[in-house]
Amino acid sequence: MSQNLMTNSSLIFNIIFLSIIGLLVLKYTFRFIEQSYAESKKKPLMLNFVLLKKSLTEKQIRILEKQFTFYSRLSRKEQLIFRHRLATFIDNKSFYGRDGLELTDEIIVLISATAVKLTFGFRDYSLSIIKTLLVYPEAFYSKINEQLHKGEVNPMLGILALSWKDFKQGYDIDNDNLNLGIHEFSHAIHLNSFKNNDISSLIFRDGFKALKRYLKDNETKRQQLISTKYFRAYAYTNEYEFMAVLIECFIETPQEFKSKFPKMYKYVKEMLNFNFADY
Repeated sequence: MSQNLMTNSSLIFNIIFLSIIGLLVLKYTFRFIEQSYAESKKKPLMLNFVLLKKSLTEKQIRILEKQFTFYSRLSRKEQLIFRHRLATFIDNKSFYGRDGLELTDEIIVLISATAVKLTFGFRDYSLSIIKTLLVYPEAFYSKINEQLHKGEVNPMLGILALSWKDFKQGYDIDNDNLNLGIHEFSHAIHLNSFKNNDISSLIFRDGFKALKRYLKDNETKRQQLISTKYFRAYAYTNEYEFMAVLIECFIETPQEFKSKFPKMYKYVKEMLNFNFADY
C-alpha cells in the first residue's frame, strides 16, 4: 500500500514538474515570437484577450457617449472593448478629490477615458506606474518645486495629479495642441515604458529611441521643428516634455502633424499603435 502511495506521489510530482516546465517553455517561446513580430510589425501580436468583460453603469456610458468624442469615432466592436478597458481602469485605480472637490462620475469617467484612449493600442493598458489619481479643483501647490502646477506625475509615489478646471479646458478647444489630460498621461506612459517590459512598453521605448536617433541624425529637421513653431516652446524643455507635446499634437491635430512632419508622425503612431479612429 505504501509503495503504491509513493509511486502515485512520484507520478503526480513528475506531472506537475513537467507541466511547469512546459508552461515556462510556452511562455518564453511566445515571448520570443511576439518580440520578433513586434520588431517587424511595430505592434503586439495579440491586442485584446478578454476572459471576463467588465461593464460600466448606464450613467457612465451616457457620459462617455455625450462628452468623449473619441469614443463616438470608434467602431461598435472597438466601443465595447473601450468600455471594458475603461471599467477595468476605474476599478484598478484609487481616485481622490482634493481641496474640497467632490468626485463625480463625470470626473472619473473623463479622466480615465483619456488614459484608455492613449493606451488603446496597447495590450497592457494598466499603466501600473500609476496607482492613485488626485483631482484638484484648479491649479495646486506642488511640494516638488514649490510652485503652482496644473498637473504632475510622481512615479515614486504612484500618483498622477490634475487640475479639473484645466483638464476640462483642454477638451473645450480640441485643436490647439493643449490638453492637460493627454499631456500628463503621456508622461505616465513614457515613464511606465521604462519600468515595465510588456510588449507595448518595449514598442514605445524602442520607438522613442528610434525617433531620437532620427532627429539626432537630421540637423535640418531639428531646425525645422523650431522654425515652424508647430510644437510649442515648452516641448524643448527636456525629452519627456518633448514626447508629451508630440502626443498632444498627434491626438489634437493629426492631419497637420502628418503633413508637416510625416516621419515623426509615423514614429508616434507606431509607438502608440494608434490604428483606429482615422489616425
